[in-house]
Formats: sequence, structure tokens, C-alpha cells
Amino acid sequence: MKLMFRPKNKVGIIGEETAAAFLMKHGFKVLNRNYWKKWGEIDIVAKKDSKLRFIEVKTVSCENLSRVLAGGNGFKPEDNIHPWKLKKMSRTIESYLVENGVTKDEWQIDTVAVFIEERSRQAKIRMIENIVF
Repeated sequence: MKLMFRPKNKVGIIGEETAAAFLMKHGFKVLNRNYWKKWGEIDIVAKKDSKLRFIEVKTVSCENLSRVLAGGNGFKPEDNIHPWKLKKMSRTIESYLVENGVTKDEWQIDTVAVFIEERSRQAKIRMIENIVF
């Protein structure tokens, strides 16, 4: 996937844009982006196959995307989803569910890891579905 970089954009914003495009390309309908409450934020709320998905996007920039593609760097951005982050997400998800009348068995939490090689403006995306906490 080719990326367009603008000097004022941060890696995280570019990662979320890339993740949203990836999700739409793979049949997801993006319902909300950056759903925010004072106790937390959900990066992307999407729907696929009648199931609501709460998606946490984790983005890192790297010098050599080919190493990431070969699995050589060993770093997993999704490892940065710590228990306190999951607790904040849980409370925010509960708020979303109540506001939108969604029952608990109709949703799941996913994560999208985005690796960006700024020099070549390329990205690699890895999606992990149905994270259980």
C-alpha cells in the first residue's frame, strides 16, 4: 500500500488512516473514528458480518520494512496494549454499547498493527481479531 506523507502528520495519524483504508478494503464498514470519552478512546469502531468491532490501532515507523515482512525485527506494536489500556477501552466500549443499544454478544475487540517505512512510503499491516481480556 502506497502512503502519502505530509510533514505535519504524526506516525499515529498516518497509521490510523492506513488501518481504516485496510479495513474498508477488507469489507469492514467504518462507523466511528476516535470515539472519545473522558475515560478513554476507541481508535476505530467498525462492523463486519453483523458484528461490531472495536479496533485499537498501534503504529510504528521502521527503517527497513523488508525486515518486518521477513519477521526479523521481533517487535510487536500490539504488545503495547497493556492491562490499563484494556481497562480504559472496556469502560469506553461499555459507553458506546449503552449509547447505541448494542448487546454484549454482538461485538469483539481487534487490533491492527501498522508498520510504516517512511522513506519508501510503504506499510505492512497485521490484524489480530477477537482479543480476549
